Amino acid sequence: MPRRIRSRTLAAWRDPEVVFRACCADAPYAVWLDGGADATSGISVLAVAHPGSVFVTADVARGTVTRATPVGADAARVTHEASVFDVLAEGLGEPVSDGGTAGPLGWFGWFGYELGAALNDVPAAVAETPDAAFLFVDRAIVFDHVVREVRLVWLESDSEQPGSQSGAAWAEDATSALGAMFDGAPASTRETAQPTESAAVRWRHDPGHYGELIAHCQAAIVRGDAYQLCLTNRVDVDVRPDPAGTYLALRASSPSHHGGYVRFGDFALLSASPELFLHVGADRVVSTKPMKGTRPRGADPIHDEALRRELVESEKERAENLMIVDLMRNDLGRIAELGSVSVPSLLAVEEYAHVHQLVSTIRARLRHPLTALDVVRAAFPAGSMTGAPKHSAMTILHELEAGPRGVYSGAFGYLAVDGSADLAMVIRSIVLTPSGASIGTGGGITALSVAEEEIEETFVKARALLAVLGAASDPVE
Repeated sequence: MPRRIRSRTLAAWRDPEVVFRACCADAPYAVWLDGGADATSGISVLAVAHPGSVFVTADVARGTVTRATPVGADAARVTHEASVFDVLAEGLGEPVSDGGTAGPLGWFGWFGYELGAALNDVPAAVAETPDAAFLFVDRAIVFDHVVREVRLVWLESDSEQPGSQSGAAWAEDATSALGAMFDGAPASTRETAQPTESAAVRWRHDPGHYGELIAHCQAAIVRGDAYQLCLTNRVDVDVRPDPAGTYLALRASSPSHHGGYVRFGDFALLSASPELFLHVGADRVVSTKPMKGTRPRGADPIHDEALRRELVESEKERAENLMIVDLMRNDLGRIAELGSVSVPSLLAVEEYAHVHQLVSTIRARLRHPLTALDVVRAAFPAGSMTGAPKHSAMTILHELEAGPRGVYSGAFGYLAVDGSADLAMVIRSIVLTPSGASIGTGGGITALSVAEEEIEETFVKARALLAVLGAASDPVE
């Protein structure tokens, strides 16, 4: 029998943050794909693991996948040699009967950059975080910001796990719990990272060395080895804050429509990402929206408009964006129906709390019988985080960056059982591990790049994240 998606619409709207604080903030395995506090479009999704939930991680260096049931008395782990794409496909391969619009269910998590290196046959350092990590979500709370509606969505099958609560019973309990809430409820107090002068902050490359790496990138471009290189840096902060409280602080300071909280045991991704990597609709239309070109926001409207105009008119920034558009058109062309790749929006400016961004949109129609996983394999990692040509750029960057990127510059979101997918870029993000917090930052280097401007761009991108962690924002040489 096919699995069936069931849904129930609640009688009243509930604010996602209030629900998160009450239901998910203390859960060791939880996901919040967050459309933002002021969202008027799209959806937000909240889910936590339950007894019987399946969690998988990938280790590229070993070529293994670990499958676990991380919650409940029967928690277990099994590791075997496998492709994570094959394992994910097993969870998506069964037909699904859906009576109408409900919301995404399936694999929720991230693909790390080093997995992308393996896909492109490029050497990679070993990251502390899993190279891929996904929780199978078979019950979720979906917030539809368009119609201001909250739905409980669950996957029903004929074989429930022994000892686990059925999806229907979960929906009954969730209806009662959410019905007892009201949006004006006092927010619970959660510990967040507090500003401190003692928190050790280490930049992988100090400004002087990063300037030297920029020179190496430009030499490679002059040689004809690449057209553009997305050079990155990493900031490690010796703090171990509460993941949920820190995400709420990040959400308040850096509003985003592709935000996300992904906590898997000892690891957590807290993202204020503004960038869509891939969206695959149930209609098989694929979209990607690379961001290349950045200017900070101005302190007043006149200065802000001047910076926006400077971005629009920058020859260097426009060229950088156009090179990635070409790369992404090529990547999507590998999985698209013939003649379906288009660029409906080119070099548009999007404004965020701390930056102006130059954004383009590429679309295509997925060729039958390919799936969303095939799209990921063809396009990951995103060209906006590698440079062009992709293989050559990644090879050069591996030698220069001298360390793993980990989750940073990968992608996070969902791969749904109905064939749809939504994955955002892991940028403007904090990664928490047992050894502390880390932030990735960087920018696209071209022949026209000015080292001082590129270094300052890395500071601009990192400042808001470091402020949330209570850390000093700029390195001292």
